[in-house]
Amino acid sequence: MKSIGIVTIKGKPEARIIARELMHLLEEKDVQVILEESIASKLGRPDLAVPLQAFGERAELVCVLGGDGTLLGIARTLAGHSLPILGINLGTLGFLSEAEPDNLRQAVDNLLSGKYYVEQRSMLDAKLIRRGEVLAEFTAMNDIGIAKGAFCRIIQCTVYIDETYVATVNGDGVIVSSPTGSTAYSLAAGGPIVAPNVNMLLLTPVAPHSLTARPIVFSGEQMIRIDVDAKHKEIGLSIDGQLGYALEGGDQIFIQKSRYSTPLVKWKTGSFFATIRTKLHGEWE
Repeated sequence: MKSIGIVTIKGKPEARIIARELMHLLEEKDVQVILEESIASKLGRPDLAVPLQAFGERAELVCVLGGDGTLLGIARTLAGHSLPILGINLGTLGFLSEAEPDNLRQAVDNLLSGKYYVEQRSMLDAKLIRRGEVLAEFTAMNDIGIAKGAFCRIIQCTVYIDETYVATVNGDGVIVSSPTGSTAYSLAAGGPIVAPNVNMLLLTPVAPHSLTARPIVFSGEQMIRIDVDAKHKEIGLSIDGQLGYALEGGDQIFIQKSRYSTPLVKWKTGSFFATIRTKLHGEWE
């Protein structure tokens, strides 16, 4: 391992302290450190600054200091670069992180001695079509959400799989998630936890106005189409809960498994269920 990038969450003062410590630990081991431009400026190391979009060509691995939200944003930006990501948790839950600030030295030793493996997490591609025209395309790691505004009436989502009609869901909306996203918004809406290596797409209704509307698991090789309609204009499309796009009645959203995946650095196999037990406060023990 000759070059490692460092990216941090914005607006957390402690992130700068931990990034500096990590930088020093890596440089002690003669590793070329690459810093995202904003943190390079704050650390007084403009000589190490590289635009995030160029990390795929300059780094062999990237350490992301922050919570799951920070890692999701980095994963979308670096989609297609096949750059392994080590999450160092500065957030609350940290489902996607593998290291903690208290064990930075051990994390560096693991990376440089090869005591890790890379787990490929599938992503989603979404295409928004309005009146036959492609308005936008997105890539997500966790989920694509379709939802009404906070104080508006229900919306209608008509679901097709490979052009076959599945169901019409009336309610607050629907979520289409990857296996990784099954522990995020979908879980809060009543969806199941899915192991990350399962080749599938998960559709979860949000507050449906029907007792028979339940989460549905589709093959990862299939295409989901959702036709949206409502008698109001407060409808939105969300990408990983971070990016938004206003929808209109009659819009169509096509969602499928992406050709890209996010390579996450893990210390040992089978850690997913240990993480679930730990992060859910031992509810399964």
